[in-house]
Amino acid sequence: MKNCSNNLDGLAGVIILAGGASRRMGTAKAMLTLPSGEQLLDYHVRHASKLQIPILVADNGRGFQTGLDVHLEKTNSPIIHIADYGADVDSNEHDARVKTGGALVAIESALQTLSDLNDSGISKNVQASWLLVISCDSLIPATDLWQKLQCKMSLAADKKVICLKDDSHLYPLLGLYQLSIERDLKNYIDSGQRRVMQFIQPLVQAVPFSKEWQNLTNFNTPEDFNQACAALPK
Repeated sequence: MKNCSNNLDGLAGVIILAGGASRRMGTAKAMLTLPSGEQLLDYHVRHASKLQIPILVADNGRGFQTGLDVHLEKTNSPIIHIADYGADVDSNEHDARVKTGGALVAIESALQTLSDLNDSGISKNVQASWLLVISCDSLIPATDLWQKLQCKMSLAADKKVICLKDDSHLYPLLGLYQLSIERDLKNYIDSGQRRVMQFIQPLVQAVPFSKEWQNLTNFNTPEDFNQACAALPK
């Protein structure tokens, strides 16, 4: 893979989207076990920790825990569990069915959290302007995704979302979101909208998949996941 830069100055944080219902998978994707024995959430946290930025876990209130004490090893990589924007975090009701407001409410919460970290001085890089988004239907490491997408940051100055694409689809949940969209995203959600593609369409710059990544993402069934595991680099 061609390297663009090792500069992390533009990256404010990473959000791992782990709150989906995963009905076709039959179990939460974040808790899937890789051939190495590592759970998928730990896999993403471990790779994201190499970026030395805050790691935000959006698990839709499901309480997934990681087996990694990243915050003890890297002071720039605290693990922060965040509630979806607009979620009733004080509700004591339990529903066996997983309900989700979609990815955008998690991304909005992440944007707000990073703004709060900047204001409090916890963030080490207050000038950083991008959030890296990774969904738990992918085995692409955060470090590799950042390396791929940042190539377009300076070439698409008018675009505020940069994400992967293949021959026929965009992958908006494997992308970079500029922190400056927070207010517009909040207004969009507050108006009752939840569709990701509708929101990002005017803002997006697409980056073609690396060929070796094609089978590492978009898994929704156990069979899909097994194929993705088989495609992992040895």
